[in-house]
Amino acid sequence: MDPEAEGPPIIKVTPLQQMLASCTGAIMTSLMVTPFDVVKIRLQAQNNPFPKGKCFLYSNGLMDHLCVCEEEGNKAWYKKPGRFQGTLDAFLKIIRNEGIKSLWSGLPPTLVMAVPATVIYFTCYDQLTALLRSKLGESESRIPIVAGIVARVGAVTVISPLELIRTKMQSKKFSYEELHQFVSKKVSEDGWISLWRGWAPTILRDVPFSAMYWYNYEVLKKWLCAKSGLYEPTFMINFTSGALSGSFAAVVTLPFDVVKTQKQTQLWIYESRKISMPLQMSTWAIMKNIVAKNGFSGLFTGLIPRLIKIAPACAVMISTYEFGKSFFQKQNARRQQY
Repeated sequence: MDPEAEGPPIIKVTPLQQMLASCTGAIMTSLMVTPFDVVKIRLQAQNNPFPKGKCFLYSNGLMDHLCVCEEEGNKAWYKKPGRFQGTLDAFLKIIRNEGIKSLWSGLPPTLVMAVPATVIYFTCYDQLTALLRSKLGESESRIPIVAGIVARVGAVTVISPLELIRTKMQSKKFSYEELHQFVSKKVSEDGWISLWRGWAPTILRDVPFSAMYWYNYEVLKKWLCAKSGLYEPTFMINFTSGALSGSFAAVVTLPFDVVKTQKQTQLWIYESRKISMPLQMSTWAIMKNIVAKNGFSGLFTGLIPRLIKIAPACAVMISTYEFGKSFFQKQNARRQQY
C-alpha cells in the first residue's frame, strides 16, 4: 500500500499559521534546553580563559548570547568555579557557586531572538518543501536537504545583524541613542559587512546540521508511518523522528560547534583589548589548534550535554510544530465544510 497515493487529501496550512505553530515550540525549547547548553559551553570554554571584564558565549541551540564575567569594583553574576570534571560536576558547581537561576542566564533576550529566528526557519522550510515537491514530485529524496540548507542560510543571514545588537546590550546597559551610535560607528569603521561577523562559523555548524536533520527526519517519519500502517504521523512518530535525527546531526557537527564557541569568545577578547586579530583565527586553524592541544577528543568536548540538549529539543520543537500545524489543518477543514 502506498500511503501517499491512497491517503486522504492534505489540507493546506497558511504561512501565518505555520509561523504561529513554530512560536510555541521555540518558547518551550528555549526554556528546556538552556541549562544543558550553559553546561556545554562552560565545558567547551574552560580551556579558553576569560579575563575580568570580558564576556563569553552561551547558546541554547537556537540563539547565542554573551555573558559578562566578574569585573573589578562591580558585582557580576558570573564567578568562575574552577575546572569542571564532567557534565554532572559542571551542573553541581554552577548551581552551588552561582545559584540555580544561572542555568537560565540570558534567557529573556534569547527568547526575543529565538522566536523570530525559528519562525523564519520553519516557515521557509515548509514553503520551500511545498514548492520543490510541486516541481520535482513527492518522491524526490533531496528536497529536505535543499530546503533545509536554504532555510537555515536565510534565517542565519536575517538574524545575524540583530545578534550583534543583542550582544552589545547584554555586555552593558545601553540607551537606544547609545546603541544607535554604536551601530553607526561600527558601520562607518568596518562597513555593513561587520554586522554579519560570526556568520561563517555559524553557517559551517548549522547548515550541515540542518541538511542531515531534515533528511533523516523525513526518512524516519515515512518509515515509522509505513511500519505503523498510518497515512499521517502521530505526535509520538514526530517526537521520535525528531529526537533520533537531531542526535545524529548533533554528533557529526559537534566539532564545528566547539570551534564556533572558541572563535566567538576569542573575537570578543581581541576586540575588548583593542588588538588586531591574528591571521590564524580561521575555522580550520582553530580546529587544528584544538587537536594539537587536547587531542581529537577535544573536538567533541561537551558531547554529552549537547546530546542531552539536542535530542529532546529537536523532539519537542518538531512535534509541537507539527501538532500546531495539525490543529490548524483541522480548523481549515472545518471551514471548508461550511
